[in-house]
Amino acid sequence: MRQPATIERLYLDFDGFFASVMQQAMPQLRGKPVGVIPFDTSAAHTTVVIACSKEAKAAGCSNVMRVPEAKALCPDLILVTQRPDLFRRAHNTLLNEIACEIPVETVKSIDELCCILDTRAIAAPEALALRIKDRLRRNVGDQITCSIGFAANRLLAKIACKIDKPNGTTIWHPKDMPQPLLPLPLETIPGVGRRMEERLRAAGITSMDALWKTQPKHLRALWGNVNGERMWYALHGYDLHAQPTARGMFGHGRVLPPGWRDAGKAEEISRLLLTKAARRMRRDGFFARKLWLWLDIRNSAWFGTHDLPSVKDDHACLDGLKRLWQRARREIAPRAEIVRVGVTLAELSAANERQLDLLLNDDSDRQKCERITDTIDTLNRKFGKRVVTVGPWTPPPGGYAGGKIAYNRIPSAEDFW
Repeated sequence: MRQPATIERLYLDFDGFFASVMQQAMPQLRGKPVGVIPFDTSAAHTTVVIACSKEAKAAGCSNVMRVPEAKALCPDLILVTQRPDLFRRAHNTLLNEIACEIPVETVKSIDELCCILDTRAIAAPEALALRIKDRLRRNVGDQITCSIGFAANRLLAKIACKIDKPNGTTIWHPKDMPQPLLPLPLETIPGVGRRMEERLRAAGITSMDALWKTQPKHLRALWGNVNGERMWYALHGYDLHAQPTARGMFGHGRVLPPGWRDAGKAEEISRLLLTKAARRMRRDGFFARKLWLWLDIRNSAWFGTHDLPSVKDDHACLDGLKRLWQRARREIAPRAEIVRVGVTLAELSAANERQLDLLLNDDSDRQKCERITDTIDTLNRKFGKRVVTVGPWTPPPGGYAGGKIAYNRIPSAEDFW
């Protein structure tokens, strides 16, 4: 395992990405506290601020804060409805500009990315950061800023880029480590949430200094897997490569707007979400053997699964969803207020690994439905959006079913069809 003697990674995090994109697109919002909400402002009092601008954060607001709370802290807060397709286009534009200065190694989320430094960048990281920031200001706009961290590996660079937000640049040379790291709280480390912090404290690890001095095998035992040991080596400046991961599922969830929180409306939205999840699954060449439906109900929840015979077509997926809803209606209260609905296609297999089931007439019925679905996909790609759909297509108020605001997944243009 190699321990670099110099900085090798750049990590970039856009500041208040969603709110700053809205400020760039809408000049009347610039310099003002802005909160992005999922629904139209007529329903604002029932929802949360899913992202807020630096001006709103300075007033005490934070992401995922209920609107009444945010308004109490910042009475001048301006609420704007999310525009996920705008966020997607902004993301692509910003990536193209950054790639003109340095190749992007990995896109970690819609507002974070990592780059490998070449010899020129290693010699002058400040100059590279200035070039990136200046290019974004000139070619995109001055409302969207970013914070940049430089370090020996990706984890340290990610932590460093959070130190001087917004619009900061932090450089952690290996020769200076670990002093800049030690004063930080444990929660600064990506992946150390409340539960893990409690587990560390129970083991007597209450500070970054204590964590630094812990043995790697001890952290492996506390994590219950190799990730704890890998984190120890990353914090000590070793060059670790991310472990390859396999696609495990395709799914979508949606908070239901007021007026759409009964079983009938929730089922309509779940059909849209499942259709879009199945479309994404087909694009990536997978079949599913399990369907999940989950409902967040006021003061309770419901979850159900349905076995699928390794399918990809809309007919089989929607039929499985219909059966799950039949169970849900029997098991939940008749007038239950369903706040959120989600669907997931799981137990995936690649197309070249699929096994047909002769007892289900896969050779005739199933493959016929698959050909019909493939034809529908082709027509929609050729003519755009929803030329053909299986059954009714009734998007909820605010739209963006399956193409909502995203931190960990970058929606494609087709997600908004």
